[in-house]
Formats: sequence, C-alpha cells, structure tokens
Amino acid sequence: MGKPTGFMEIRRQEPGALPVAERIHFYKEFEVPLAEAEVSKQGARCMDCGIPFCQSGCPINNIIPDWNDLVYRGRWREAIEVLHSTNNFPEITGRICPAPCEAACTLNINNDPVTIKTIEHAIIDHAWENDWVKPQPAKNKSGKKVAVVGSGPAGMACAQQLARAGHTVTVFEKNDRVGGLMRYGIPDFKLEKRHIDNRVEQMKAEGVEFRINQHVGVSVPAQQLLKEFDAVALTGGSEQPRDLAVPGRELKGVYFALEFLPQQNKRVAGDKIPDSIALTAQGKHVVVIGGGDTGSDCVGTSIRQGAASVTQFELMPKPPERENKPLVWPNWPNKLRTSSSQEEGCQRDWAVATKKLTGENGRITALHAVRLDWKQDDKGQWKPTEIPGSEFTIKADLVLLAMGYLHPVHEGLIKELGVGLDGRGNVQATDLNYQTSISKVFAAGDMRRGQSLVVWAIREGRQCARAVDEFLTGRSELPR
Repeated sequence: MGKPTGFMEIRRQEPGALPVAERIHFYKEFEVPLAEAEVSKQGARCMDCGIPFCQSGCPINNIIPDWNDLVYRGRWREAIEVLHSTNNFPEITGRICPAPCEAACTLNINNDPVTIKTIEHAIIDHAWENDWVKPQPAKNKSGKKVAVVGSGPAGMACAQQLARAGHTVTVFEKNDRVGGLMRYGIPDFKLEKRHIDNRVEQMKAEGVEFRINQHVGVSVPAQQLLKEFDAVALTGGSEQPRDLAVPGRELKGVYFALEFLPQQNKRVAGDKIPDSIALTAQGKHVVVIGGGDTGSDCVGTSIRQGAASVTQFELMPKPPERENKPLVWPNWPNKLRTSSSQEEGCQRDWAVATKKLTGENGRITALHAVRLDWKQDDKGQWKPTEIPGSEFTIKADLVLLAMGYLHPVHEGLIKELGVGLDGRGNVQATDLNYQTSISKVFAAGDMRRGQSLVVWAIREGRQCARAVDEFLTGRSELPR
C-alpha cells in the first residue's frame, strides 16, 4: 500500500486553519487545505499492515487503503470511484466526521495515524473541481414508489440508493430546505451548505423528488403515505432533547441548542429572523451545558455573534490527555479533545452539575453549580457525588442546553403510524432488514439507532435502501 517505507520517512501533516482572530468574524469554512502533492505524500504513509483495521473502524467500511494508494500514485479519478462505492457524501464526512478510522489505524499503535480524513476530503473536493461527480440515473424503472421521511444524511443516502435501483423516490422534509441537521444543526463554519445543495441537484437529476415544508404527521397525514407509496422509510432524527430539570429552567434566556443554532444558519442563508423570536449571544455571558459536538457548535456560534464570554460545562470528569493505546486500540478512545470552536476563546470546566438558575424580571442572570467527585461503586459503575463546599455561581445571560437527545419525537408521525418502539424510545427495527412492526415501513439513522454520527446515518441509509429494494423486488444489487 502506497510507499512501503512511507510511514517511516514521512511525518503526518494536517491541513492548516485561518487564525482565530480572523475566522471568528465570518461563518465560512476556514480550513487551509494541503497542496495536492502533500496529500499524495500523506497517502504514502498508509502501511501494508495486512489487516486494515481502519476499514472496520469506519462505520461505512470505506476501502481506505485502496484510495490512499491511488492518491499516492496520482490516480485521483480512480480514487473517487473507490470512495463513492461506499460513501454517498464524502464531502460531508470529510469535513465533520470525527474519524474513528484514524483511531483504528494500525500506525496509530505507536505513531501518528494516517491522515485518512484529510485524504478523503481532498479526493472529493478534487472530484467536484474536475466535474467528475455526475448523476447516475437508473437505466430501468421498477414501477415502485418509495417515500423517505426526513432529508438528513440517512434519508438522503437511502433516497439516492433507491433511485439508482430504479424506484420512484419522494423525500418529505418538514423544514424549508433539505438537509436535516446538516442544514440547520451544523454551523456553516464547519459545513458550508453548498455541499448539500450540490448533492440535492445531483439527486434531482437521478429522479429524486424533494417536498419541503411537508411535516409528515403534522401537515401531511402519515396514513396518506401508506396509501400512496409501496414502501415508507423513516429517516428522521433523534430530536427529543435531554432537558435540565432544575429550579429556574423556565426563565427567559434558557434554550435548547436546536432552538439557537438553526437561527444563525438561516441568517447565513439570507433569511431574516423576526425580532420577536430572535436569539443572539451578542454582548451576553453565555453558558453552554454539554461538552459534545453540539455544545462545541454553540460555542463557536456564540463567539462569532460577539458574546461577552463563553463557558462550557461538562457533567463527566475531564478525560486524560492521552489514551491508553494498548488498552483501547483499535476502538474509539476516551481522551481530551479540543475542537476548533473551543480553541477560539471558550472557558471549559468538567465534573460540574447545575443546581439552579436565578434571574430578575423573569430573565436569567446567574447559574448556580456544584463540583462532582466521580468514583466507581462496588459493581464498577461510575457514580458522582457532590463535593461539599464546592458550590459556585457564574453570571449567565444566555444558557444553551446541549446535553444530547433521548429519542425521536413521538408526537405526530410515530404515534400516528403506531410503529413499535424499543426500550429507549427509538423506532424498533433491526440492522438486518430495517423493517418496523409495520411491514411496508422501514426505519434508519438516528430515528432507529439513537443519537449518533453522520457516518453512521449514511451507513444505515444505504443498508435500509437495500432492505427496501429487496422488499419491493425480492432481490437487490445495492451494496450493503
């Protein structure tokens, strides 16, 4: 693979980024890509390791060693063909995936892993620049109609695969633009929306119909889809947020992340947000509760809006600076990670629990918290206890709740259809046939597996498409 001794001769090199002082004044992507020749050199670091654990570390099983080798040899067009064989939207994963493939890289055992995500990013950008990404309409039509509910990564992947298999596919999206959380959850400085728009145009050319402002179960009866279509794929998100059950939660100035983030994405898209509902961090002391990706997105957005200060609390203890590789490799390790948004001026704190919120005239002014001591009980489970005397108060004009999501929203679509749910409140279906308790209804992505990564959503959308294809025709040539 690549150059046999490349991993010994070439150091890992990642793309650069515009300086913090510059990038916090706009909402466009700020990564400075590597030159083509340097990307090829990075491909040469891929070892002939025998068993490519990177492929099993990747949820969609990208054929990583093959396109690393092709990039090293300058065969970029072949590289995008290999990449597209497993991944419908590498321009998305190449930007926002946390890259579990790199954690699983064999070189990561005792060295810096191959820059797999960077190479993937470069391949697809190179393909778009050279006009190699073309629609792939089906040669023959099946005569079957499929409704896909939700246009996030699972829905888009499912719809594209089904259209290429010859089915007539209609995607229903409750919002005014296609993309789900890629559109209205992920900030533009991480993912510019032109990447979604490019794929939508490709999919339209492949025969996919998109119906926006169509909220199935609310403005569109779910039963109507069962009558009109031969199969229905539920690919909505896990959008029931975990709430903060403390005194003062009702105060103005306390919002869920997905009340805050979409507004800025709409502004960037040119929409005007009415003053009566507009949320902004400008001039405010912002507290973000939750240390994951959504919390990080709130941090970066707040900084760009001109917050007076941004503090981020995490309930769990601070992770170690480095992972214990002999213990965890090739699995995703628990270690301290700092996002680009957190680098931009965020104060982070761990093992902190919010006790109450207080305010004046119905609006929040302060958050009261306590520090936690995490210890294992006799069963090995980690349990927190409050540290006596560790209580503290922080000024807060805006509190953003980014503590994760419990399950899909049950009101509307799910209740109307009456599909079975699992013990966590997700739509019940296996990852073998993705079929729900209603034979012609399938489920994939976060709605089925719970809150997860974009790359998992793409995998589930692709596999669900194959299951639907088999259900409709008795066989399928779609990859699983």
